[in-house]
Amino acid sequence: MDFKGKVALITGAGNGIGRATALGFARNGAKVVVVDRDTAGGEGTAGIIRQQGGEATFVTADVTKSADVQAYVKAALDSYGSIDCFHNNAGIEGNVAPTAEYDEDMFDRVMAVNVKGVFLGLRHVLPVMLKQKHGAIVNTASVAGLVASPGMPAYVASKHAVIGLTKTSAGEVARSGIRINAVCPGPIDTRMIHSLESMLNPTDPGSVGDRYQSNIPIGRYGTAEEVANLVLFLCSDLAGNITGAQYVVDGGRTATGGAVTSHLVR
Repeated sequence: MDFKGKVALITGAGNGIGRATALGFARNGAKVVVVDRDTAGGEGTAGIIRQQGGEATFVTADVTKSADVQAYVKAALDSYGSIDCFHNNAGIEGNVAPTAEYDEDMFDRVMAVNVKGVFLGLRHVLPVMLKQKHGAIVNTASVAGLVASPGMPAYVASKHAVIGLTKTSAGEVARSGIRINAVCPGPIDTRMIHSLESMLNPTDPGSVGDRYQSNIPIGRYGTAEEVANLVLFLCSDLAGNITGAQYVVDGGRTATGGAVTSHLVR
């Protein structure tokens, strides 16, 4: 997976899966555009890349705002001249509550970041790739986009929508040299899963983590780097015949457990 001479754009790159993907692209030769609303996190990712001898630029953006998305696309083009790979990754988990009690404002916020943010990324990056006549996009969905996760109606709905956007857009541009796929992480050892553990049991979040991991066939949470490796593969020439697909990376959880127990998300 050689990305020398390529430009990789990653949203939500200030931490977790996004940071791991950004570092992975940089290690494999890509120039990286780091996007996040968290300035400290985003600058931190770009700084690590530079310390390791790579090239990176950071752009602060709220992915729910079209002007911000247009700005990060422009920054990528101004800095490096192209966008070859796009990890459309930014997302939030929302809170934990049954559908009958779920807060409407929180529902709107989750849908704005996880669905509109992904749509706007596609809306403004695809014209660049169509002009180039090449490109690879990976949207971050979740196992919660494939099966139920009780207590997380907004997150589940949003990730089902990401898979729908992936399939629709992939079919539209497949003959234009552009591939679009989705990754569906299970529980990954990042801020998000630990936030959910704390919501479920504020006094003993570790017990929630122990219970969740005992139900995963491999016996542990996945790592951000394991997801990043899949993203890089899907953006590489090795995946030249893959588009419109979703790839599960969850340690076997959905294969053996059917519906995802509440809050088993990336």
